Amino acid sequence: MLELTMAAVGGGDEGATAGMVMAEAAGAPGAVLRVGRDAAACRLVTPEDWLFVSRVHLEFRCGPEGEWSVHWLRGSQGDPAAEVRVRLGTGGGPGHPLAYGGAYRLPRGASGEVVVLDRGGPRGVHVGFYHEV
Repeated sequence: MLELTMAAVGGGDEGATAGMVMAEAAGAPGAVLRVGRDAAACRLVTPEDWLFVSRVHLEFRCGPEGEWSVHWLRGSQGDPAAEVRVRLGTGGGPGHPLAYGGAYRLPRGASGEVVVLDRGGPRGVHVGFYHEV
């Protein structure tokens, strides 16, 4: 099972958890959880005017052995307006950069967060994850 929580953070709200939303999916091969602006396609939806987040920005996919990975989907622009990092555990720090169009395999039983940062301003989306074994 993969559990996700999401908080949209803007400007002076750093660290705020108001408006946090949650989603989960069983570890069945082919299961998918999406994060983005498009409510019809995504389980976790960011504010529509946050254009640094694509209609479908992140996709968490369950592989054939129940392993989960996060994919930063390429949008219509050749150069993204965001930066994405994967942080494992609760230690914070800069985390592992995720390439535009790239993927990162989440370790079994791991927890952490995927951070989407607006390159044009002090806004971000924090997607916490817990990969239950």
